[in-house]
Amino acid sequence: MNKNYFGVIMAGGIGSRFWPLSTTEYPKQFHDILGTGRTFLQNTFDRLKKIIPTEQIYVITLEEYVDLTLQQLPELAENQIIAEPSGMNTAPCNLYAAKLIQELNPDANIVVAPSDHLILNEDIFIEKLQLALDECEKKEELITLGIQPTRPDTGYGYIQFLENSKSDIKKVKTFTEKPGEELAEVLFKSGDFLWNAGIFVWKASTILNSFQQHLPEMFESFQKINNPLNSEKGKKEIKSVYSTVQMISIDKGILEKADNVYVIPSSFGWSDLGTWKSLYENSEKNEGNNFKKGKYILTYNTNDSLIYTSQNKAIVVDGLENYIVVNTRRALLICPMEKDQMIKAFVSDLKLNKGEKFT
Repeated sequence: MNKNYFGVIMAGGIGSRFWPLSTTEYPKQFHDILGTGRTFLQNTFDRLKKIIPTEQIYVITLEEYVDLTLQQLPELAENQIIAEPSGMNTAPCNLYAAKLIQELNPDANIVVAPSDHLILNEDIFIEKLQLALDECEKKEELITLGIQPTRPDTGYGYIQFLENSKSDIKKVKTFTEKPGEELAEVLFKSGDFLWNAGIFVWKASTILNSFQQHLPEMFESFQKINNPLNSEKGKKEIKSVYSTVQMISIDKGILEKADNVYVIPSSFGWSDLGTWKSLYENSEKNEGNNFKKGKYILTYNTNDSLIYTSQNKAIVVDGLENYIVVNTRRALLICPMEKDQMIKAFVSDLKLNKGEKFT
């Protein structure tokens, strides 16, 4: 394998739209929601190690999840876990990881991947990564993998590309945040928009130059660190830096501003599985077109619904159409399928009104 290939798995999110299974204590990426025998985090690691040496795969997560990450990925050394003092969205974590990796290898090419996505065709995924890595070695480009949309989905961001060549790598024209229903329909029908998968490939030097240009204050904050980022002194300095940096995504902070952003249109059975509805859509159904996960579930007059339990208790459901029912040790969720995007708001209200112990 190429000694200049590095991987960064972003695993610091809470996944609140997957509440009540995903909680601040035990977030979504550490669960085997699909019942494959491997958690989301483990599956992401398994994919990346097909193209990147195991010792060059890093996980960036919150300090409180370091032990859990090491439990799930015993193949990694402790210094391969990059601990963030607090969650500040994806720009600071990418700057942190890129600087740390550049200290180890100035010629590093980095694949950045979220820890909680579903990818069904891993061979095609690896082919696309290899294409992007080859391109980044030759050119100063920021490359993202864009997913060919299959429907006008309002849950994803969109990337518009310029159809100016027959190349498999297209120049990005615009980024669009999650659209409403009407705009999503327009973007889908236009044919020159892709879903933003949040999977990136770039040279460490290229992304650091982009931070210096587009987020100079954040870049300068990290430049003031005097010790190697993987040293104990460096980790202490990071805490003071994180208390001052802007909370912003890599998309807004860098990619929407830079003029060297390219996208590779891709189809490899991708879903970010960000909601219970997306899990339902990507799962095999049984009678009544229901998805059921649990040993002791009985349904009557119930159709097009998801019933999920993490407990060994009986669940009896009668008379539901197009609903989500999720039972855990601490909480029970019953919600119309079309309201799945509201679960994040439900969690905020619950935390405010009933305390954090349920979230």
